Amino acid sequence: MPVLGSIWLVGAIGDRLWFTLDHSIPNWDQADYLTGVLNYWQALQTPQWFSGDWWTHLWQLSSKIPPLVYITTAPFIGLFGAGADQSTLVNLFFSALLLGSVYTIGVCLFTLPVACWAAGLCLLMPGLYRVRLDFLLDFPLTSLVTLCFTCLTVWRETGKGERLKDEGLRRKEPPNFTLYPLAFSLSDWLLATAIGITLGLALMVKQPALLFLVVPLVWAGIETIWQHSWIRLLQLVLAVCLSTLIWVPWYRTNWLLMLSATKRATIDSAIAEHDPSLLSLDAWTYYLKVLPEMISLPLLVLPLVGFLFFWRRSRVSSQCLGEADFGPKTKNYRQQVYGASRAALIWLFVYCIGGYLLSSLNVNKDDRYVVPYLPIVALLLAYGLTLLPRRWKLLQWGTIGLALVLMFNNLVALPLGSTPTQKSFSQHFAYTGEGYPHAQVIASVIQAQPYLRSTIGVLPSTGQINQHNINYYGNLQNFRVYGRQVGTRKSQVEQDARSVSWFLTKTNDQGSIRQQEAQAALVKTVEQGTDFTLHKTWALPDRSTLKLFRRSIPLLEVAPVVGSGQLAISGQRSAVSSQNSKLFYTPPITLDQVIVPDRVPPGQPIPVTYRWSGDWQSLQSGLVLLTWHKQGQPAGRWVHDHGIGMGLLHPKVLPGSKASRFQVVERLAMLPPQDAAAGTYTLEATYLDRQTGKTAAIATPSVSLRLDAKATANPAPELDLATQLRTLSTALPKGGKDLTAAFDQIGRINQYDPTQDYADQVRQATAYRLAQEPKNREFAYTLVLANVLKRRVGDAIASLQQVVQLDAQNPYAYGYLAFINLYDFRAQAAQAALRSGFKLNAKLPELYALSGVAALMQGKPIQAWQQFQQFERLEKQTN
Repeated sequence: MPVLGSIWLVGAIGDRLWFTLDHSIPNWDQADYLTGVLNYWQALQTPQWFSGDWWTHLWQLSSKIPPLVYITTAPFIGLFGAGADQSTLVNLFFSALLLGSVYTIGVCLFTLPVACWAAGLCLLMPGLYRVRLDFLLDFPLTSLVTLCFTCLTVWRETGKGERLKDEGLRRKEPPNFTLYPLAFSLSDWLLATAIGITLGLALMVKQPALLFLVVPLVWAGIETIWQHSWIRLLQLVLAVCLSTLIWVPWYRTNWLLMLSATKRATIDSAIAEHDPSLLSLDAWTYYLKVLPEMISLPLLVLPLVGFLFFWRRSRVSSQCLGEADFGPKTKNYRQQVYGASRAALIWLFVYCIGGYLLSSLNVNKDDRYVVPYLPIVALLLAYGLTLLPRRWKLLQWGTIGLALVLMFNNLVALPLGSTPTQKSFSQHFAYTGEGYPHAQVIASVIQAQPYLRSTIGVLPSTGQINQHNINYYGNLQNFRVYGRQVGTRKSQVEQDARSVSWFLTKTNDQGSIRQQEAQAALVKTVEQGTDFTLHKTWALPDRSTLKLFRRSIPLLEVAPVVGSGQLAISGQRSAVSSQNSKLFYTPPITLDQVIVPDRVPPGQPIPVTYRWSGDWQSLQSGLVLLTWHKQGQPAGRWVHDHGIGMGLLHPKVLPGSKASRFQVVERLAMLPPQDAAAGTYTLEATYLDRQTGKTAAIATPSVSLRLDAKATANPAPELDLATQLRTLSTALPKGGKDLTAAFDQIGRINQYDPTQDYADQVRQATAYRLAQEPKNREFAYTLVLANVLKRRVGDAIASLQQVVQLDAQNPYAYGYLAFINLYDFRAQAAQAALRSGFKLNAKLPELYALSGVAALMQGKPIQAWQQFQQFERLEKQTN
């Protein structure tokens, strides 16, 4: 153990020295994972351990990737501060787990020298140190997969020991037959429990853990059946069942989004990256070709020599490190050693080959995906090293020295300050060049909009400048700034430009851009149009220029009230004629001014400016329920409900602000219905506190506008997100292609509000209105969509049950109810809803697809197949 501790300490010191040299910017994946850590760190500040809603929210924070790494890293940033380098300290913990696991397998299956050599090789393999020196999920995954395999190996070996005892053949002296001493002191049940816990933890790091563990688990299960060890088979089954207590809650909450993300990460990425087809030989030899580079050629060649020439010879190390026993051995002893080593090697090859084949089944190829079998490969190579004759000892240490030199050459580029191109997987140079201005970009945005939560549209996508690391640096500042990639579709360029207030562009290399035409069009709109002004520029180390653009006329403005009634913001009127008046109204908030055009046509966006004032808490937590209704005809109306400041007011006022009241100016657009009757419309307003649910009437200015089909439409900003969501909810009763198009638009507007608070605004406002008007079908469908977007399963089912009562003749309503029940694994309830849907329309393809899923969940594969066949036939007919 002191040797193992020394190996870990040397590796830890080397790693932290490398991080001291490196001041690179996290690229796409690393920045995304680091942001996940910040999200979980924030959530864990106010835990509610006995609240089911809190746990659901915790799991939903990471909807595509299991969050164990985020959760385990959170304490490290709590102790050492938030930052990329501080977050990588968690890898020291996972390194200790990995080295301890490899060491344990080495002693259990082989000898102490093998265990120590294997632990040392884990530090020197390029495939392992490359992921260890980055904040990626691959190294924690490797550690926990190896830990689970260790527990399985020790459990399996103790079973052998028990059988030997029963046969009266207990072996004590030969080191190759003596199990790791801890194995005798641990019960089989305790080891089985450890298998279950570590399997669950591995699956909470990343789904591919199963690719490496399923074959050894099945192999061990078959062995117990072959040996008629029914108690041990029960232990293994219960271990797998125990693991479900750990991983099922997250997977159950996020299974649908996880599956869609898995498709994008595998099939879609493989197509985009032109990975080889599974029907080609290259797909099955890809990882074999890169294996020498992942191991390091010196560490591969010498152990192979040991295997080829000395495996069946009598040279065997004793258990004490440094006391090799190379004396002559009897034939019987050599046969025993050979048999034991062969059994151990077969077990390790089962793990490696199983992991290799299942990983090769993944159509998306990446060297990092097979890192979890490298620690076991290190064990095999370490065993090969110990087979070498004593006179080769100098060659052994010379190989290790050469591997160290190669490692240094792959990690540090000389002279310091140079930025050489990385030409192979084994190279991972510390970046010692000039710094990047991410922190300055974020500081500039916060300085310009200190009271708002801002979103930057990031147009380049290079390793150093991309939406993920801009988002990460913005989240480091108390989640005040977010970065999102826009300009990904040419059809959405205009909407992107009208919806985002900040843009980041870059000269020269634009990076990984799939829709280059769309991105170039948006860059041109931002840089050459009149809606944006250049806010600030920075020179980048690659001799390009980073440009930050800001909307010329802000959609939102916030400022403290200065003096006695004097406002810090100078009002900017719209170019159209308007009416306005001012009221003096006390808390919770006041509507000081409304600016609208005189005459507008129905069905066209109407520019409107609201000016609110109040204390910060009331403004930040306030929803305003705004109803524009026709004079003398309350039924003729439209709503413009939204959060004050569109929900973008930061929860906390900046330290040092002495103002007690603030003013918010919103320059928005609202949408009257196409069939709205002509006439004069006035405003009615209600304040709804999002925290308490309390409401209060708001006095409104005596403002009015006239709808006239002959009026000319006025220039207006993009509809606010809440209005867009209410408009998109009208597609739900129609279903089919209309629903697909609606969710396509929702994916777009989600980019503009990274927290999707707009959906919460609509949900709370519509729930209040529906309580007042329980027969309003439009409100009911809107509430359904808002609940679905926020993944509030129970509320979505309740609102859909109300929908099927209000729209009882619509088969899509029953299909939606069935879908949400299936999402929550309520197959019988889904089937009941589908029966009602089939009665209304037995030729609706979607109902058969849902029925097939319901049948599959109920263990009826034949019925499921029949339903899917019917779905395909109807789909072909409709298309």
